[in-house]
Parts: sequence; C-alpha cells; structure tokens
Amino acid sequence: MAKIMGPRFKLSRRLGVNIYGHPKALKRGVVAHKKLSEYGVQLIEKQKIKAYYGVLERQFKRYVQEAMKSKENPGVALLKILECRLDNLVYRIGFANSIRQARQMVNHGHILVNGKKVDIPSYIVKVGEEVSLREKYQKNEMFQNNFLELRTFELPYIEKNYENFSGQLVNIPNREEIPIEVNEVAVIELFSK
Repeated sequence: MAKIMGPRFKLSRRLGVNIYGHPKALKRGVVAHKKLSEYGVQLIEKQKIKAYYGVLERQFKRYVQEAMKSKENPGVALLKILECRLDNLVYRIGFANSIRQARQMVNHGHILVNGKKVDIPSYIVKVGEEVSLREKYQKNEMFQNNFLELRTFELPYIEKNYENFSGQLVNIPNREEIPIEVNEVAVIELFSK
C-alpha cells in the first residue's frame, strides 16, 4: 500500500492552503512563488487535490479519466468521485481528525459499511450506504472525542447519527458543498492536453 509520506506543513506552505486542517500548518507563512506559467498554476492545483484526498499520481490519473467520461463537468465529477471515497467520508463524518488518520482507521478494519467490514480506503461509497465505527472501537476515547468534537462541522450531504456512531451519504455533493479551495478546471485542462 502506497501512501503520502513527508512533511505535511511544508507541503501546505508550498501550496498556499491549509490542506490538513491543522491550526499550525501555515504558522510560518506561505511560500511566495514567482509569477507562475499557466502550466505551473495547473500543476499546483493538481497537487492540492492530491494532497487534500491523500491520493498518489497513478490512482489520481484513473479518477481523472473516469471523470472525463462522465456527462457533467469533468472537474466537478472528479471532486464528487474523490469526495465519495471511504477514507474521505470517515474524515468528513468525524471519526478521524485528519485524512491520514481516516485512511489508517479503514486499513485497520475499524470501519463498517452497511454492517460489513471494509478495509479499502478507495472504496466508493454509494448514496444511502451507512458508514459506522465497529462496536468495540466506539468506546475508544480518541474516536469518541473526534466524533463528538466535530459536531459543529456539518455537511449537507452527510447525515450523522451520534447514538450509533455512524453517518450516511445522503446524496452526491454539489460543488458548492465540497469544503476545499481548489480550481478543478485547471486540473482537467492539464490532463486534456
């Protein structure tokens, strides 16, 4: 299993956005870029999306190809596919406080989809499927704190059940509902050359 390693805050400063949601990520400022070419801007936008979702290049290319086949705007389709990944939904529901922690929780088998263990972070969750924390981990203090502290972080396409430690994908998100700062059109332009 390949995963992104390396300094997270350094990457956040280079890309100019707080990718990991950590309060100290941009404490030391943002790296000032010289005037970037059109290709440079497209490349930075691609790196932002890859970092937001913790996806490596080869898998990202597959998602872009899938998005280009869809009937809607390919940039929005790409974000919708990435937003429905299991590791991302575990993070958005609030079981984990970072995408890395969410990926680890899925890999270690702590997450159930419709009552069945799924340990593949790239599993695409369909509308109506329930994502829940395994019963023996519901008593874990760290998971409880993550889930209950993130009550204020509500998204319209996710319905949370605080008693059962679960969440459900209610509908495929619209672009306005996806909480990331990125220009997805530049990424599609980069791949359509």
